[in-house]
Amino acid sequence: MLEIRWHSRAGQGAVTGAKGLADVVSTTGKHVQAFAFYGSAKRGAAMTAYNRVDDKVVMNHEKYMRPDYVLVIDPALVYIADITANEKESTIYIVTTHLSTEELIASQPKLEGKKVHTIDCIKIAQETIGRPIPNTPMLGALMKISEMYDIEFFKESMVKVLKKLPQKIIDANMIAIQRAYDEVK
Repeated sequence: MLEIRWHSRAGQGAVTGAKGLADVVSTTGKHVQAFAFYGSAKRGAAMTAYNRVDDKVVMNHEKYMRPDYVLVIDPALVYIADITANEKESTIYIVTTHLSTEELIASQPKLEGKKVHTIDCIKIAQETIGRPIPNTPMLGALMKISEMYDIEFFKESMVKVLKKLPQKIIDANMIAIQRAYDEVK
C-alpha cells in the first residue's frame, strides 16, 4: 500500500490536493482514500491530510501511517511540526521552500540523511494561478519524484477533476503542475 501524508495549513489546499489525487487514482482501477485531520478549522491552522492507494480495497481508516511520501506545502511546518513522525527508512520528502535542498537540510537536522526534494510551490502558484495555494504544484512535483503517473495523463485527469472551475483557472493549474514537475530538485 502506498501512503502519503500532507503537512499544510488550513486554506493552502492540502485537502483539495489529496482529494484531487484520489480522483485521478480512482480512474486507474486502484483503490484510494483521501482524508484530513484538523486541529482547528481556522484558516492558517496546521493540519494534515492523507492518501492511501492500493490494488485492493483499503480497509484501514486510521490517521496513523508510515508514509512513503511526505508532502510539506507550508515551509514553516518543517520546523514546528514533526514531519518525520512514523517515517520509514525509505520515506521521501517533498518540501515547498525557497531554500535549496542542502540549505533546508542544514537548517533542519532531522532531515539529515533522508531523501529530500525541494520546490517553491508557493512561488509557482502565485506566478501561475495568482494565489499562494500550492496544492497543484505539489502534485506536479509528486508525479516527477514518484513516477506514479505520466505527467500528460495526470494533467488530462486533473482537467476533469477541475472541470467546475473557469477555464483560465484550469489552464493556470496545468501550467503550475508542469512547472513544478520540471523544477523539482
